[in-house]
Amino acid sequence: MARRFHRGGRLIAFGSGLSAADAAHVVVEFVHPVIVGKRALPALVLPGTAGYAAELELFGEAPDIALAVSAADDAPAVAAALAAARDRGLLTVVLRGAGPGPVADVVGLDHVLTVAADDPRIVREAQVTSYHVLWELVHVFLDAPEVLR
Repeated sequence: MARRFHRGGRLIAFGSGLSAADAAHVVVEFVHPVIVGKRALPALVLPGTAGYAAELELFGEAPDIALAVSAADDAPAVAAALAAARDRGLLTVVLRGAGPGPVADVVGLDHVLTVAADDPRIVREAQVTSYHVLWELVHVFLDAPEVLR
């Protein structure tokens, strides 16, 4: 992710149901860092009103990062957007719950972080922790640009 930001990419986040709120939270973290000295990074959340895949095709470009949040893995619109992102050359990162579903069926994704829990509250809490760690790692690597070439 840091390499994509370093090269001018943007974060494009999306999720359905309660996961849409988590996708918006991720974007706020990147755009408005709460730690002094960390820079804001370009990020947007897709509203899904026109369908995530259609919106991703309008806004997503190859240097960008598509971050999908899917706690229950029952979101065909999220799966379609991930396939569109993959096909357009975006870096694909998925935070998902365990179990079968349309998101799990998308092949060729770059990074899939699965929370192996049945309780959706545990899944969401682990996902919140995961995207905060991703935010921190992005900034660690952006502070050492020599490793991003």
